[in-house]
Amino acid sequence: MDIEKIKTQIFAIQSLSDFNELALQIFHFQYKNNLVYRNFVDFLGINSQKINDYKEIPCLPIEFFKTQIIASVPFHPEITFQSSGTTDTVKSKSLVFSKSLYEDSIYNTFYSFYGNPNNYIIAALTPDNLNSPNSSLAYMLNFLIKKTENNDSGFYLNKEEELLEIIQSNPHSKIILFGVTYALINFAEHYPLAADNLLVIETGGMKGQMKEMTRNEVHSFLSQKLSSQVNSEYSMAELMSQAYSIHHGIFKAPSWMQIRIRDIYDPLYMLGQKKSGGIDIIDLANIYTCSFISTKDIGIMHDNFTFEVLGRYDFSDIRGCNLMQNAF
Repeated sequence: MDIEKIKTQIFAIQSLSDFNELALQIFHFQYKNNLVYRNFVDFLGINSQKINDYKEIPCLPIEFFKTQIIASVPFHPEITFQSSGTTDTVKSKSLVFSKSLYEDSIYNTFYSFYGNPNNYIIAALTPDNLNSPNSSLAYMLNFLIKKTENNDSGFYLNKEEELLEIIQSNPHSKIILFGVTYALINFAEHYPLAADNLLVIETGGMKGQMKEMTRNEVHSFLSQKLSSQVNSEYSMAELMSQAYSIHHGIFKAPSWMQIRIRDIYDPLYMLGQKKSGGIDIIDLANIYTCSFISTKDIGIMHDNFTFEVLGRYDFSDIRGCNLMQNAF
């Protein structure tokens, strides 16, 4: 398979048929070249040659990113991202073999939802890329901030008064404020605004900083204190792509990313719409690692391939995951 050719096709997907064709090509490439993934598929007793639809492709439990090197190519990665987590937990490691591919995914996803980042001031209430060099979120935001070509764009965690001044001194500019949940709530409590030109995008992350709140509670609070426009971003260190929620906590993924909902007790059984279960993600931009990932998030599928994220479940391992990891 010609990886360079496939890379050009990822962001050109126009239909489910296009997605299915490319997903199958990437599956067979990763089954052949990714030892961990191939062993997992074989462990399940699945004949790779009989898979004819992306819905049949098995998804690798995300736990493997904590204990194994997940790679479908032999050369050295350009970046290594780590998942967020407390100091006493094992963090996932995700290898990025092409910064340009990752940045293309960031840009094309953002553009499809919000247009050119150059039209905005983009501020972030998150750790910056210098203090968090292994954070995929910090990398993404730093990339978008640079794309604005605006001196007021930047990271403002622990510089909230400066952020307030930026917002108040640019009443006619469109401003996007990304933030981890706890930082947005703290900012809203101390500096309540009613800025019509402000769009807030929360990226999740209470991390034990305060009392847990549902996404609806967070959005309701932020819309009262900061802006009536409150969206969400959904991704993780193990993915190259992002989904965004523009209305009522309902997410939509870009054309090269599909979501499935599985039964949490039988991970090979896929559920229909309006039924809650574990979220499986197919991210074709993950061509160099594994495009087929089974997460520990719980969600529901809605119409038109939209989905809702309800939270996480606490089961320690997906069935068979421990056995597989012990086999290496």
